[in-house]
Amino acid sequence: MAKQDRERAKTASLRRELLAWYRHNRRDLPWRRNADPYAIWVSEIMLQQTRVAVVVERYQAFMARFPTLLSLALASEQDVLALWSGLGYYRRARMLHKAAHFLASQHQCNLPGTAEELRTLPGIGVYTAAAIASIAHGEAVAVVDGNVERVLCRLAGWEAVGRTGGAALRRKIEGLAASLLDPEQPGDFNQALMELGALVCTPRNPQCLVCPWAADCATRGEHKTRPRPGMVSREVAHGLSVRMGQGSGREVLLEQRPASCTVMPGLWELPALLDAAVPEDKLRMTVRHAIMQVNYYVRIRAVFEDDAEALTVSGGERRWVPLNEAARMALTGLTRKVLHRAHLLPTAQLDAIAPEPVPDVV
Repeated sequence: MAKQDRERAKTASLRRELLAWYRHNRRDLPWRRNADPYAIWVSEIMLQQTRVAVVVERYQAFMARFPTLLSLALASEQDVLALWSGLGYYRRARMLHKAAHFLASQHQCNLPGTAEELRTLPGIGVYTAAAIASIAHGEAVAVVDGNVERVLCRLAGWEAVGRTGGAALRRKIEGLAASLLDPEQPGDFNQALMELGALVCTPRNPQCLVCPWAADCATRGEHKTRPRPGMVSREVAHGLSVRMGQGSGREVLLEQRPASCTVMPGLWELPALLDAAVPEDKLRMTVRHAIMQVNYYVRIRAVFEDDAEALTVSGGERRWVPLNEAARMALTGLTRKVLHRAHLLPTAQLDAIAPEPVPDVV
């Protein structure tokens, strides 16, 4: 009994310390300003494998365009993808849109209130369901993402390394997360634990001196972690072809990726060049663009209208698009980046560098 009492007292202390730290150090993020389940759902989908700094601006633009679940359900997929352009991992946007359709037609635009029910929706897995249910509905269910995994492994002294024993370690982490969860403030506790991993217990150079759990941490930030996958470099080239339109200003030649593509189907991009070796006198710009573990070194060649067919690879539907219309289209992040750097898009840049998907399979 004495041991159990000590463990309960330690758990209560860890909860108090973490929540007190969170109250004083939490970031003022737009999705934390209300408990609207729809807003929290959108933010959690956007935050999957994407930096908070990238999400903030895109989230605000997305919510301004689609302020309610019904408005999202009524929108076309191309409109949704256009607002998602630059965030990457476009399958997330498609699943979000698909789930909105389902909820509008079957549930009067109401998100389910439990993690178990939320997991039945397209694009919502265990982590996202737990985050929405705990933050929006106060369900006492623990959230385990990469930040939480790292914090708890360090706290308990577990080595998160290698593939062997991965499932057993995952169960241990989930069990510890569940035991530490504050049942009276599950949403705040989950956010606090993720925030601690994002701001203090970082992958490299953790700030142990300001950590509220330092006194109880078994490793003080020193533990083996999985090695980061190495980056792969690739060279590609695209053609930038611009002409004067019929009374609509300048137009740019764009190509839509076929629906059969496994990578970013349906998005619009600059046509790929047949030859990635671009002569210096034809080179318009060079761009580095990261997609997951691949660094693309991209050459952009200026291509005259009459030469476009001969110099580029035809891979989908092509059309000349007025530049003011292109700004509202579902462009790939690379294409939007190139058009901004060429000063061809009339709107402010929204596509801060973010990874895009390689396996974007619906």
